[in-house]
Amino acid sequence: MIHSPTIMWFREDFRISDNLALHEAERRGQPVLCIAVLDDDRLPGAAARWWLHGAIRSLDESLHKKGGALHVFRGPTLKVLAAIVQATGAGAVFWNRRYDPQGRKTDTAVETMLNAKGITVRSFSGALLHEPWTVRTRSCQPYKIFTAFWRAARALPPAIFLHPAPEKLVFARLSPALDHLTVKDMRYGLRPAHPDWAAGLHETWTPGEESARDRLAAFLQYDLARYAAERDFPAKDRTSRLSPFLRFGHLSPGRIWDAAMRGAYAEKFLTELGWREFAWSVLYSTPDIATRNLRPEFDAMPWRDSPGELAAWQQGRTGYPLVDAGMRELWHTGWMHNRVRMVVASFLVKHLLIDWREGERWFADTLVDHDPASNPMNWQWSAGTGVDAAPYFRIMNPLLQSRTFDPGGDYIRRWVPELAHLPADAIHAPWISGRPDNYPAPIVDHRMARERALKAWKTI
Repeated sequence: MIHSPTIMWFREDFRISDNLALHEAERRGQPVLCIAVLDDDRLPGAAARWWLHGAIRSLDESLHKKGGALHVFRGPTLKVLAAIVQATGAGAVFWNRRYDPQGRKTDTAVETMLNAKGITVRSFSGALLHEPWTVRTRSCQPYKIFTAFWRAARALPPAIFLHPAPEKLVFARLSPALDHLTVKDMRYGLRPAHPDWAAGLHETWTPGEESARDRLAAFLQYDLARYAAERDFPAKDRTSRLSPFLRFGHLSPGRIWDAAMRGAYAEKFLTELGWREFAWSVLYSTPDIATRNLRPEFDAMPWRDSPGELAAWQQGRTGYPLVDAGMRELWHTGWMHNRVRMVVASFLVKHLLIDWREGERWFADTLVDHDPASNPMNWQWSAGTGVDAAPYFRIMNPLLQSRTFDPGGDYIRRWVPELAHLPADAIHAPWISGRPDNYPAPIVDHRMARERALKAWKTI
């Protein structure tokens, strides 16, 4: 019998359970060649690249337990796929869909190329509860208000595919003709070497499907019941921390949805999944969301060019303890508590009057859970420039936020150790009580900054 292997192309779905494309590739009845392609033109930011390395290694280990491997290639996507198809005689290529602009463009080009060669191409839903073109208004327009979007989405059945990992996969062998394109040393060139700044990421995270399932189970057992009441308090650590696992497809949103719906207290948490769905719907209809103000009046905003203040914000040296704690948590772990993300974003855009796109780019490079939909939409929400955004005049007071959501100062002590000796009534405003010499004075006065921001806003 002549075999025409099925290529299973993993991209942002590094799991073998609940994977519709892999399930259908197996059902095709031909040997399966599992691949990933590292295309330098579409690699994520530095922290997400660190996670991608772990995602690839973890999936490769899972496939080894089934008797196969994940074959990793490096090079331009079209060139690599064409070479693999030619060398293996593959009859089909399967994948789970991507929805970011570059991913869609690449996938369309690949599909066109493969169809011209007579190769079967099949794509599947695996990253969202609803395809981004399916939740629309009665006039078939994308929603611009989250509450209306989520109400419409909840009225539709979610696309949930729950299926265990294949019991037995028949794997295709890799042709020696592809040796020049494969990555064989398992290093992938995705993690830092000299210097290795990722020690905190290693301490904090273990990428992979097994770790994702453990994290989901722990959250549902210990934290979900108190999520709605305590999720805004960073020292309590009641958030799910599932975002990077979801970003790289170790868990499907359908798996999370199904597991959460089996218990109580889930509604507020599920709304956060809804916000993610909304972000992807917005990105699908507005591909330039990371670079363009969705409210065009903000094109006239007199943003300030202040490299020194931008660097102080990036390094967690603003003199505002809650802001600095968040930025240092980000640098150390590649992640930041959601309430603190809002505070640091508001501080950059409104206290420093620095363009939100600077913050978006910094987060894109430093977040392990960065995705091209949620990150820019959340920045535009904070800046008041996007759809369903917080009004620009809503300026978070970092001192008030600190006293409200970290009243005992425990989160600040964890990430700003030079303030750890201060009592709770002094830690939020150390410039009043006598700050230590190794901690900076505030780089901007809150009242002055607020008045400056509002004055700038009124000019547009």
